[in-house]
Amino acid sequence: MADVRDYNVLILSLSFMFIFTAFQTTTIIEESILKSAKNESHHPSSFKASGYTSLCIIYASFSLFNWIAPPVISMIGSKFSMMLGGFCYLFFIFSLYFVSKYVKCDLSGLLYAASVVVGFGAAVIWTAQGSYLTLNSTDETMGRNSGIFWAFFQCSFLIGSMIVYFCFKPENGSTLISLHQRSIVLLIFIALSAFGTLFFLLLRKQKSSTESDRQEILVVNTRDSGTRTEKKGNPKKTFVNSLKLFITRPMFFLNVVFIYTGLELTFYSGVYGTSIGNTLHFSESKRLIGLCGVFIGVGEILGGGIFGIFGKRISAKGRDSAVFLGLIVHYVAFFLILLNLPDESPNGSSHRMGYLIQPSVYIAMFCAFLLGFGDSCFNTQIYSLLGNFYSDDSASAFAIFKFSQSVAAAVGFFYSSYLGLKFQLYILMITGFLATISFFVVEKMTRSRPRYQSNSNENVYL
Repeated sequence: MADVRDYNVLILSLSFMFIFTAFQTTTIIEESILKSAKNESHHPSSFKASGYTSLCIIYASFSLFNWIAPPVISMIGSKFSMMLGGFCYLFFIFSLYFVSKYVKCDLSGLLYAASVVVGFGAAVIWTAQGSYLTLNSTDETMGRNSGIFWAFFQCSFLIGSMIVYFCFKPENGSTLISLHQRSIVLLIFIALSAFGTLFFLLLRKQKSSTESDRQEILVVNTRDSGTRTEKKGNPKKTFVNSLKLFITRPMFFLNVVFIYTGLELTFYSGVYGTSIGNTLHFSESKRLIGLCGVFIGVGEILGGGIFGIFGKRISAKGRDSAVFLGLIVHYVAFFLILLNLPDESPNGSSHRMGYLIQPSVYIAMFCAFLLGFGDSCFNTQIYSLLGNFYSDDSASAFAIFKFSQSVAAAVGFFYSSYLGLKFQLYILMITGFLATISFFVVEKMTRSRPRYQSNSNENVYL
């Protein structure tokens, strides 16, 4: 059984690595690709597609569809839910390819429709992933498996960004991304996304002596062995359970943490790379977007590796110390970014200096590393906490996590089109502090009650 679980965690991690090598890198370069395509159009005013708008739609629809993700998973199971989500990501990258290639036509409607589709796919694939990771873990291995998954998953940043770095070499001194360059990159991402989706077929089913029992939850603990098994249940009751879980006291505090992860996801996956690409003090600034992603990926992988190796020890001593480390790392990154990049860089090209210094590539890449490492501190501990505390209702817990995170990400992408770098960093600093305090509160709850009890009135927040 242990061998099957470890095998499934590895296949799960590799599948996500391939799919998100394509998608995460696409989100980083989407705004730059569409701006380059617009400049190639003979009628730029008729080219309406916007990367920030697309990403805002993705995360807004992601948040709404999270409420129907647990019922979908209860009907078709985690494995095929993840495959369904993978095909949605594939469709989105296809749509961006056509929009950026046929610049004479206004295909923004196709892109925005695909953004809604991928929002649905994201809700299903991430809720299913949380449920499946919990299914193939025990209380002792949840922290380790969360770290392993996160390290492999964030290799996607490293691989995808290396592709962008080598493919986006300036042509004839232009600062734009040519049709040939963006077509090659997006076709590579289409192939990787398709491969990762089909890779889910290699997942193996665990055998259980209680497999014929009908339950209304997706993952249950067998008290004697600690084994967790997946059950198909009633979609309506699964939806109602999600709503009830949302108003519990621990989830109230956790939502503050989820919101911060959504806002900083917006920043490191969309805003920061675009800001570097718009800082014209950097030579080959568009190419540096790829290098930025490499350093974010290195930070994510290092954090995931550390928390994977020491996951059991961290869980025993308290996950709040890892989250506090993440906050400090992010604060250092935010301060240096404020000094290094122009305030208007998220929304337009700029020749200006940062607040106190001339923009430095070395500082920019160091900050990218810090953003990635800090993000891994928060996310690995969230996965570990949810997998242990909500092991009997993991699908609903992870759906709420992704709901709140995606709502915050949608809000973040919306205000990114209007706010300068300074105010965006101030928002992150305030919400990061509140998120850390909230995580401390929930971690204290888990020490007194190691597993969530859905029938306990103590959990209800009113």
